Amino acid sequence: MKHRAVKRRSVVIGLGATAGAAVIGGTAVTAQAENTGSTDSKGGSLDQSLVFDRDDFTEKTESIADASGVERSVTYRFYKARNYVTHPSDSAHQSLVVSVPVKIDGRTVHASSAPIVLANAVGGYMPSSVADAAGVGQTRLEMTGMGGGLPSGMPSGMPPGGMDGSGAGGTGAVNGMVNLGKLALVAGYVVVEPGTRGRSLTDSSGTYYGTAPAVIVDLKAAVRYIRANKGRIPGNVERIVSTGTSAGGASSALLGASGDSKIYEPHLREAGAADASDSIFATGAWCPITDLEHADGAYEWNWGTLPTQTTGKTVDRSVSKELQSQFAEYQARLNLRGLKGSGFGKITARNYDAYLLKQYLQPSATKYLAALSDSERETYLAKSTFIAWKNNQAAFTWEGYLAHVAQRKKPQPAFDAFDLSAGENNEFGKGATKARHFTAYSAKNDTTGLGGKRVDSDIPEKLQLMNPMFHLLEKRNPNRSKHWWIRLGASDTDTALTVAANLAMAAESLGDDVNHAYYWDKGHATNEDPGDFIKWVARVTGYKG
Repeated sequence: MKHRAVKRRSVVIGLGATAGAAVIGGTAVTAQAENTGSTDSKGGSLDQSLVFDRDDFTEKTESIADASGVERSVTYRFYKARNYVTHPSDSAHQSLVVSVPVKIDGRTVHASSAPIVLANAVGGYMPSSVADAAGVGQTRLEMTGMGGGLPSGMPSGMPPGGMDGSGAGGTGAVNGMVNLGKLALVAGYVVVEPGTRGRSLTDSSGTYYGTAPAVIVDLKAAVRYIRANKGRIPGNVERIVSTGTSAGGASSALLGASGDSKIYEPHLREAGAADASDSIFATGAWCPITDLEHADGAYEWNWGTLPTQTTGKTVDRSVSKELQSQFAEYQARLNLRGLKGSGFGKITARNYDAYLLKQYLQPSATKYLAALSDSERETYLAKSTFIAWKNNQAAFTWEGYLAHVAQRKKPQPAFDAFDLSAGENNEFGKGATKARHFTAYSAKNDTTGLGGKRVDSDIPEKLQLMNPMFHLLEKRNPNRSKHWWIRLGASDTDTALTVAANLAMAAESLGDDVNHAYYWDKGHATNEDPGDFIKWVARVTGYKG
């Protein structure tokens, strides 16, 4: 069933004519097509509607800033929006665009073996679209029609109606976050930007069709489309690097952790995804809002003593203690050990504060202070008396750090709200039901009276579909990404610091390459080291340019 009216015409691709082609951004794509013998990356049959037309591009030249801020003249081939599934429930969102560098400052770029950066623009688990994109970095994150202000996990100060390429492109200049699509392109990488369904989408009957697991199904389908078009889409399909921020960071981490997992097959078949692998090579995740069924406890353990930004008052201490107790039990069950070189063994609720201080917070403060001039450092330390600066090293207590952060952004519970008001409640909506509880604790303490006091029977499966920790620790997925770049602002109270740290420990426990750091004094959706990320991509993929 289509949720957006589109024009239709026939188009000849390769050896066969398509039927019922939907026009997305001026490109004819099709939901049904005659199979003419094309093959996917597994050697199987590929539906003609999913064959990438390498000659259907517009050549563009733009001035794009590289990671150091230097403007470069970039000539690239832009392939406008086309569907990545044969049975899209929403053609405007289940489509992608491709950008391939041709020249940078007049130097010819040969991108046939370049890494492919899959830059998603997911935020707040809301829909994103490339249907109207006319160039790289113009993915539209749709924030309208959601009600209740900004969704959970989105930074404040966003322009009305969402983020587009001129402002942020979903991962753009919000709190300093750069546009990773443009940054990758100017580095000589192939860039694929997928649109995805999101939690606010409804059809004419009021059915929510973009809730979990739609976002991860769409990203997997996009990866399958890329892999199925090996040799047609420029770039190395064995070197796909996913990037995303906030809920997009969570989705990127989930994509990396769940490669080729069979539990998504029914959803991918229903959408008409290509018969190809959906595993990726490397994962970039900035401030991932993930591990949702345990996020409320983690948040209270981290920020429970702080007053909220909206009221200036502390939260219910009894609720906070109950959730903290849940986190302690969960953390003990994970049996995770501190990253190599940290000097820590098993990380529990009792020693997690010491681990965060030593592994992340004090090093990030040290790096920040060391980069200041002597006078700037003196001024900062005079205002931040909780920091002891000795031998060019910063030291402080957990209590001092919390006092420095001062306020928490979210009420309680932060993710599964008792009144079903959180964005994540909407993410687990179903049918005509906009929002549902996904934890037993919040269901038991529901204040809406709209349902029973238990989570619905399908919720446990939905949680497995949406949580990278399930795939890393319970399934030990052999087809996961083996390289992880994880970043978080040290003052990001959209989530708990433990969420990213647990993700890093889980990946490293399986032998994966993990590069994880926090940015001092930075909040949600920040990126302090984009140049290092670009170099990291080149290093882990082995790309020489």
